[in-house]
Amino acid sequence: MSTLLEVSGVSVTFDGFRAINNLSFQIGEAELRSVIGPNGAGKTTFMDIITGKTRPDEGRVIWGEKSVSLLDMTEAKIAQAGIGRKFQKPTVFEDQSVRDNLLMALKKNRGWVGVLLYRPSTSDLQKVEDLATEIGLYQELSRKSGELSHGQKQWLEIGMLLAQDPRLLLVDEPAAGMTPQEREHTTDLLVQAAKTRAVVVVEHDMEFVRRLNCKVTVLHEGSVLAEGSLDHVTSNQDVIDVYLGR
Repeated sequence: MSTLLEVSGVSVTFDGFRAINNLSFQIGEAELRSVIGPNGAGKTTFMDIITGKTRPDEGRVIWGEKSVSLLDMTEAKIAQAGIGRKFQKPTVFEDQSVRDNLLMALKKNRGWVGVLLYRPSTSDLQKVEDLATEIGLYQELSRKSGELSHGQKQWLEIGMLLAQDPRLLLVDEPAAGMTPQEREHTTDLLVQAAKTRAVVVVEHDMEFVRRLNCKVTVLHEGSVLAEGSLDHVTSNQDVIDVYLGR
């Protein structure tokens, strides 16, 4: 599998605190990966660096087959290059319908004139219906997004990211606050998405991580402590010590 993203030797310090410490991480073209670690392990900062929100003090972040450096790019350019990020709290346009939220998110070359004159084509509407089916919201297309359950809003936001056709999807704690049924659907959604793109899931919930059934990277004090299957990493003595605080 060819490498889509390579982070190597990255460190970042905030006010004397080393949040990321010589971190190296790789993810392949169509791969599902879970990133776990105790609070303060650097999981959010890791995502901030990839999306251009935080600039590291040293190291490299290389993207795609042309091996471009993400460190030279703005947040907007990184998003355009195909990196999508979903934060923990869903941000959808609550007054708009599910259909309109997905239409707004479709990948389009839009200047402000394009936005003003935009009329959805038949293929746009079809794409939105396909997306809604994929995320399990086809029956809700006409509903206002504000009326959806917490879990459904999370799916809509994942759908809005998928509408932009990213090559890498970064998802922060998708299972938080969901019912068991919603969590099951979220698992299926992420596993399905990872068949055609890379998906990195940052999660606290071990049961959810187990259901994803993918390679796991454990972060601790800003660097990789262990990597492998969930069974492999949870039987690692260093990981046990960190999680149980011995």
